[in-house]
Amino acid sequence: MIYREFQDLKISALGMGAMRLPVIDGDDSRIDVELSEKMVAYAMEHGINYYDTAWGYHNGNSETVMGNALKKYPRESYYLTTKFPGYDLANMDKVEEIFEKQLEKCQVDYFDFYLFHNVCEMNIDAYLDPKYGIYDYLMEQKKNGRIRHLGFSAHGNYDVIKRFLEAYGKDMEFCQLQLNYLDWTFQNGREKVELLKEYNIPVWVMEPLRGGRLASLSEEDAAKLQALRPDEKVPAWAFRFLQTISEVKVVLSGMSDMEQMKENIRTFEEDRPLNEEEMKTILSIADGMLDKKILPCTACHYCVSHCPKGLDIPSLLNLYNEHSFTGGGFIAPMALSSYADDKKPDSCIGCRSCEAVCPQQIKISEAMADFAERLGM
Repeated sequence: MIYREFQDLKISALGMGAMRLPVIDGDDSRIDVELSEKMVAYAMEHGINYYDTAWGYHNGNSETVMGNALKKYPRESYYLTTKFPGYDLANMDKVEEIFEKQLEKCQVDYFDFYLFHNVCEMNIDAYLDPKYGIYDYLMEQKKNGRIRHLGFSAHGNYDVIKRFLEAYGKDMEFCQLQLNYLDWTFQNGREKVELLKEYNIPVWVMEPLRGGRLASLSEEDAAKLQALRPDEKVPAWAFRFLQTISEVKVVLSGMSDMEQMKENIRTFEEDRPLNEEEMKTILSIADGMLDKKILPCTACHYCVSHCPKGLDIPSLLNLYNEHSFTGGGFIAPMALSSYADDKKPDSCIGCRSCEAVCPQQIKISEAMADFAERLGM
């Protein structure tokens, strides 16, 4: 197992994420406890010492299962991470109640790592609002030793992350990002990593395989990679890409069966970062995947000045591209929840004034109508 240095710790470069544990009969709330515990045992035996769970994973059952699985091992032999569930605004005034319950569920006296969960457009104002006392409470728990290292995860855009860092960046020790060779450009991953670098904040990675999308490629793209590394399997390329990014310390994988875990552990037995040609090839493959699926908006904003409804069309098209490429998901609806009702996709009246000035000749009105339909507006 590869290990990365973080302050005075040595953390396994591969961490076990507990969002996609094996389940019974496809029911996300019914974790297969026996298999999950076998997977934790295998992970411990093969050098994984970082375990990531959260309040809402598996309908609230992940923390309990991971607590039971890990209590069999000396507390100093693993690092346990969980998060404050700010993805639900109803939780904002319950930080103390939730934190105490998390310690109880995980059967520990402290968390090695703790995060503000999912900093995004929807909750940034609440996270920064001192009336909820979230920051003050978590800093107090850190002072008391019940949180060893404090950080945050983010699905929000660059500007949201920047706002959070401007407020709390001096006290954040790590940041968990959705990062992979597709989102390096698609979700401005490169720029987000550079922003974190300005604050000397290392990166923890979630969704390294983009929800499994990067685990298999077209025959043509797979052949390009095989020509460069005949012994490397397609999923491993996503991990090798992340091994090339020096700011990345921990890569989390939500492994849902033993075979996935064994394969990922084999990959992380050695560092094999990409060379210049390999990096160019993998990013070219990502560009090709995106070109076939997304609208080519360049955010020139010509459309905005011609929209009678004052819609932020580039922003909406960016969310439309994410939603369309992913085939749904929570990111676009979550971001749109922060928009005023009259600034959402269904507010487009189809006048096509924007299309008359679009240099890319995007059929914006059709995209807005499709977006609204996909979201059930």
